[in-house]
This record gives sequence, C-alpha cells and structure tokens, in this order.
Amino acid sequence: MKYTARKLSLGAVSAVLALSLAACGSNAGSNSESGSKGNTGGGKKVTIELALSKSSQDSAFVQQDLLDEFEKETNIKVNLQLLPAEQTSTVLQTKLAVNETPDILQYNLASATTDLNLERNFEILDDQPWVSRLLNKDVLSAYGHVYSFHVSQDTGMQGVVYNKDIFKELGLEIPKTYDEFLAACEKIKAAGYTPIFMPFKDNWAANVLPGAAFGEYVAKNEPTLFDDLNANKKKWTDIKAFQTILDQQYDLYKKGYTNTDVLSDSYDMAAGKFLNKEVAMMFMGDWLIESVQQQDANMNLGLFAYPTDNSGDAYLGASPLGGQLFIPKKAKHIEEAKKFLDFIATKEVAQKIVNNQSYVSNLNDVTTPELPAYKQEILDNYITPKKVAMTMDAFMLVDRSELYRSLQDQFTGSKTSQQVLQTWNDKFAELMKDKGEAGF
Repeated sequence: MKYTARKLSLGAVSAVLALSLAACGSNAGSNSESGSKGNTGGGKKVTIELALSKSSQDSAFVQQDLLDEFEKETNIKVNLQLLPAEQTSTVLQTKLAVNETPDILQYNLASATTDLNLERNFEILDDQPWVSRLLNKDVLSAYGHVYSFHVSQDTGMQGVVYNKDIFKELGLEIPKTYDEFLAACEKIKAAGYTPIFMPFKDNWAANVLPGAAFGEYVAKNEPTLFDDLNANKKKWTDIKAFQTILDQQYDLYKKGYTNTDVLSDSYDMAAGKFLNKEVAMMFMGDWLIESVQQQDANMNLGLFAYPTDNSGDAYLGASPLGGQLFIPKKAKHIEEAKKFLDFIATKEVAQKIVNNQSYVSNLNDVTTPELPAYKQEILDNYITPKKVAMTMDAFMLVDRSELYRSLQDQFTGSKTSQQVLQTWNDKFAELMKDKGEAGF
C-alpha cells in the first residue's frame, strides 16, 4: 500500500514536468492570502535548528540576508546544521531515531518518503495559511497531505552542464550521439581544457550520470523495470545496459577526458572550475547553472542530455522537486518553525526569492519572472517534445549510499561495473528485506 501511494505521488510530479517550466506567470490575485510574519515583539529570543546537506548550502532558504530579516522581524534566530552530502540521509535517520531532531530540515519529498518515514516523523501542514495559495499542491504532497514547503514548483533537470562559449570557440555543436560526445571530448582536450569535471570525492556526484541514464533506459525500453526490481522479480545485475552506462562513465576517466583527481575533487569546487574556464562540461543538474550564474551572470552555460548510444534521441533526467522544507513531529520549536515557513511564504519574501532564483512560482499571488535562457532551452528542447525521463532515484525505496560508495570503488580500480552492480544488488535486497517489502 505504501509503495502504491508513493508511485501516485511521483506520477503527479512527473505530470508537472510538462507544465512547470512552461508557466511564464502565475494567477496573481487569485485566492490571495499572505502568510503572517508572526512577529514575537520583544519576547525572549529563540534559536531554531535547520538541517540541510552541505551540497544544498546555496539554497535560497538559507541565505544570510533572509535569515537576518527573519530574526529581526520575529526575534527567532535560525542556526544551520550542514550535514555531509554523502551521509545526509544516514545522519537524519539517526537524529530522528534518537530524538535529536532539528526544528526544520531541507530534503527531497520522494527521498523523505522512502528514507525518513515521512508519515511517522513529519508534521502534516494542511492547515498552514500558505496552503490555500498553492498553485500545485502535488509537488509538496504525499498520501493526500501537504508535508513540505517550497515557493517553487520547478523540478531538477539532470544531464551535461556545458560552457557554451567554449563550445562556440571550438566550433562544437551539442553532441547527439555517443560517438559525437567522444569526439567533442577529444577536441576539447586538444584545446587545453578539461572536457569533464568529476567531483567524486562526494560520492553522490558519481551517481548523477547513472541516475539519469538508468531512468532514460527504463522509460524507453522497460517501463516496468523499476517495479520489477522493487518486487525482486529482476536483479540489478540482469540489466546489461546499466553495466554499459557505468563502463562509459569510467572510460571517460580512463581516456583522460576528466580531471585527474576525481576522488579528491569535491562538488564545492565545481562553480570555480566553470568560472575560471578550466572545464567544459560536468554531469550535473541545472542547479549548478544557477549557482554559477549567481556568482557571474555573464557565464554562458547550458544543459544537454547525455547520449548513451548512437540513436540521436537522448533524454534529460528529471528528479522530483528538491529542497523542500519539513518540520519533524518531535521538533523542540514547532510553532517557531512554522513561523519561518510563514515568513518565506509572505508575498514580499517569496517574490524576492522567485525573482532571484528564476523559479516557477507555486503561490498564486507571486509572479514567475521571465525564464533564463537555459531554462527556456530545456523547455523547448526537452520538456515540450517530451524527451524527459524521471531519474532512477525517484523510484528507489531505500537509501542509496552503498551504491554511491561502490561507484567510487570503480574509480579506485577495486571493482568492475559488474561488481558495482552485484554489491548494490546484495545491499538493495538486504535493505528491502529490512523494510519488509514483498518479495525479499
């Protein structure tokens, strides 16, 4: 029953892909109701804890000017807990289990459903004042209830982030086939640039390409494959295409098309690598483009789908809406945490965030700004022609940390692609059995 409910939620998220980026404005003025800032006056200062992954520290919700404004308005201070990116789910699971819960956490709804026991651990937010202003409840909902908050309804798009200026300089077009991709890498390398930046010290980054490519393969070739894997009707080692994709990623490193120190370089170096024009491409999501352009608006970056074969029909990966805010049931300061959400949801604050981030607004009195060029290109080249597939992670019912670690092992040379999949297959079965999933 739980799995069925989750599939329905992901289906709703998937449907949003065809609409969200196309929305160039919201229904301003319709059913408008600004949230209260909840001023506490001159009362005693309260400090609330907001936990998030280190990889999300550029989130719009935790920018210091916003936190300072909230504190000035409410006398509530927000203290950030930055969690290791590769251990975020494990750390949060532990905190929830031992009642050391933060007051707010930023996470992904689909992952919270599978990793953090959403129904048991988090507040239902149906009665919050901003809910009546939502344009799209589905992207914040599970099991028929609103559990999270975000001012946006955008989903994360994953593929190859690339420097358009380097491509123009070298006379390169977006590669449509795998052979064209290799040829582009060779030309970029010959020109003195690093073709691909792989920051695999953060092991989750090693899964960005496989996660999108696995999702594409399933959408095109075996639409029920993730259902079969989750029911133990098939094994991860049964899918030869998965092994091929892992081999491709490793081969790019072996061919010298990447940074040398893939296991020493981290994601927090990525923006600098692009800003300094050291690298031409990276397997990542469009959130990296936002991060880079916040530091230099003139950076000319785009996103294209990685071609795993020579069909010329590559799909972009689409992950469920990320970065929502949740309030644990055992938080020490639930009311203050809700005031933080109310503050962000006010028309003035939400409009500022939406404008700064070029979000597609999810509030009926907050207007979506003109989309940046890269988002418009994603809409025109992938979403409108329906060349998008949900990433693998959207369908996983268990923590994927062991898979990420095994992907690192491939780059140390200690595991082949087959051994990576075998290790994950064994761990996956163990975790599914521990969850009590049928078939394991």
